[in-house]
Amino acid sequence: MVDSGPRSALFAGLVYDDQGKPVDAVMVGDVPFYVVDDDGFRRHVEAEVVDRRVIEMLRDQFMAHREIATEAMLQMLGRDDLFAKAMVDASIENMDRVIEYGLPEDARTWLGMLGFRVVINRHGEVEDLDMPEQYDEFGG
Repeated sequence: MVDSGPRSALFAGLVYDDQGKPVDAVMVGDVPFYVVDDDGFRRHVEAEVVDRRVIEMLRDQFMAHREIATEAMLQMLGRDDLFAKAMVDASIENMDRVIEYGLPEDARTWLGMLGFRVVINRHGEVEDLDMPEQYDEFGG
């Protein structure tokens, strides 16, 4: 793990197992883990591995539909100027930097209310991302 890694699991509270049960997020020393209940055995999966895969999948989705995603983000911001577009484009390009800085608790809460969920199997492999319905309208 990289020393500058996250201080906590990025998607804590948003990760579920393939049976639909919420996955705990815990710290073991300075390292965050997701804990999957595997028939009573608590499997610890390093959070950074899961979080990086989720960020990669999100970035791929945004890049595949970049123009539509940018337009939707500008509408959400209520702005449609060159500066705002450049800010949104830079945010998409640098999405992986969230690993270094973390995800604010308010952002996690907001994502959860929108229906965002990460589904992992007992080995910690990301099986699915449930995306907010508004994003699905754009082909996600």
